Amino acid sequence: MPPFTRRADRTARTVGLATAIALGLGACGSGDGDAADSSRATTSIAAPAATSTTPAQRADTPTKDGLYGVRYCEVLLLRSTAGAFSAEVWNTLGENDCPQAEWAKLDATAITTERGALAAILNGPRYWVLDSITSNIRKDAPETTFGSLGMFQAAVIDFGTEAPNQTPYVERSVVRETVFGFAKGREIYELIAPDGTTYVMQAYSQIKDETLTVDDLPRLDAAIDQPEGWTFAVRTLTDDLDVTSTDGVATVIQDDLQNTYQRVGKD
Repeated sequence: MPPFTRRADRTARTVGLATAIALGLGACGSGDGDAADSSRATTSIAAPAATSTTPAQRADTPTKDGLYGVRYCEVLLLRSTAGAFSAEVWNTLGENDCPQAEWAKLDATAITTERGALAAILNGPRYWVLDSITSNIRKDAPETTFGSLGMFQAAVIDFGTEAPNQTPYVERSVVRETVFGFAKGREIYELIAPDGTTYVMQAYSQIKDETLTVDDLPRLDAAIDQPEGWTFAVRTLTDDLDVTSTDGVATVIQDDLQNTYQRVGKD
């Protein structure tokens, strides 16, 4: 891959509705939530009920291992009922690895018409950079096929009366019950805010840069345009790392390439 170059217009660029919806799914979550304050957007997700998931409960909740580098894609169906917006989130994880030839055949306009949606958003491909996910998200989840790609319904994101826009590097709260596991010895990629808040990458995206690969991630600092005071860091874990929600809420952000990160710890 050629050396990364910065794009002069990234700071001013606003990520639209597809990015806002994708933030909810990057978390792969379930539950309901409310906005905390004007500086934090909140995504509430309705999905099959799940008990609170913490590392101590791994024995009681299914864990999917071997996820590092696994490719997945999503189709998001935007709907409006009684003036309120929502999006069904359909995911290929566990169904297939979203072959590019089949993914490329999907037509968002045709899917919108076929499914009676306001819009269909093709969100992918994405690749996990974690090792495991512990969650009840697949329990009783509906399944369907888009083109030849089987998918399960990972969530229904509730937006309220306004379909949101979302800028990069802005926190979104996602109510969900998952544990993201990173194994000892794993190289991880972090964004660190000026106040020291740390966000660890859970998945990278080829939506903005289709040439991006896992080998490029250690040099990602040269490709993204963080706000002033933010830093990008690479480190190798000396112990296993579990990234969990706090009181059932995960806090996620995206960079300007739509790579997704979750906040580590929460005051």
